[in-house]
Amino acid sequence: MEKLRMGIIGAGGIAQSRHIPAFLQLQDKVELTAVHDMNQQRASEVAEKYDIPYVFENYHDLFKEVDAVAICTPNKFHCEISVAALEAGVHVLCEKPMAITTAECERMLEASKKAGKLLLIGYHYRYTEAGQLAKRAVMNNEIGDPLVVRVQALRRRKVPGWGVFTNKDLQGGGSLIDFGCHMLDLAIWLLGEQEPVELMGTTYNRLSKSPNQINDWGIFDHQTFEVDDHVSAYMTFENGISLQFECSWAANIKEDKIHLSLSGSDGGLNVYPFELYQPKLGKMMESTAEAKHDETAAGLAQAKNFVESCLGEVELVVKPEEAMKVSKIIEAIYRSSETRSSVNFR
Repeated sequence: MEKLRMGIIGAGGIAQSRHIPAFLQLQDKVELTAVHDMNQQRASEVAEKYDIPYVFENYHDLFKEVDAVAICTPNKFHCEISVAALEAGVHVLCEKPMAITTAECERMLEASKKAGKLLLIGYHYRYTEAGQLAKRAVMNNEIGDPLVVRVQALRRRKVPGWGVFTNKDLQGGGSLIDFGCHMLDLAIWLLGEQEPVELMGTTYNRLSKSPNQINDWGIFDHQTFEVDDHVSAYMTFENGISLQFECSWAANIKEDKIHLSLSGSDGGLNVYPFELYQPKLGKMMESTAEAKHDETAAGLAQAKNFVESCLGEVELVVKPEEAMKVSKIIEAIYRSSETRSSVNFR
């Protein structure tokens, strides 16, 4: 069997901590062939470290040596590079979010369809044991019809003090588009084919614009901080479903917290830790299971799903249409906060 020739575009932290190590564990089906980074020295160092044969100054030149690419650049370039790769006949694994705007997502989706090439967005929370078990529980009708969803993605004083995370032009936003998007995607995936109806959102960055920061993840300049560090939103979906959402990089709380729960007509579900609550035999019954939130394992599962999908063996777990829905909601939250009004999707 011929191996999938894989290229890396953007050789920074996420490429070296998640994608490259995952692909190296799949050497029976994939080979790392080429790398590109705006920082040519970093690209060369990564190529030498991981024994990648080709280094390209221009990512367009990389496409002729690969069958697929992993795009690990700032969000601003997701659309541009993804479309170029797809038009060159190359499959794409693009880091989350899909893009900064819905219009960009639509361009990516159209390019994928026109080229007949795959487009996977890196929402790896879906590949965790906890996420997979929760999906099976909902699909098995363990909670009946979903009614209320509660989502929290909260970090205690952990604004990323490295890279370009606080650069609005390059990233499009802060805690929502970087961290909250994972939990938002997971929640929407659990709901299935439900379309958003209306949304009200508010973003904050007052804390991170204050002097004398206490921050566990490095140093940043409060005077130039220009993205959200805390976001809250309330949204409704078809069939009367409501979703309460909150995310933060810098919450004044006791400890980090991720929470996702669904209340349904016949039961309830908590993802972290995994628990089911159901009325049975005249009592409220509780079922538990060990289901890990292991992001390293999830990264490997994501890479395996992408490679095997490119080889025609399985289907993508994250469809680009689903990822575009997440970006559409993120864009609406920012717009709602800016206009101080609700956003209607109809």
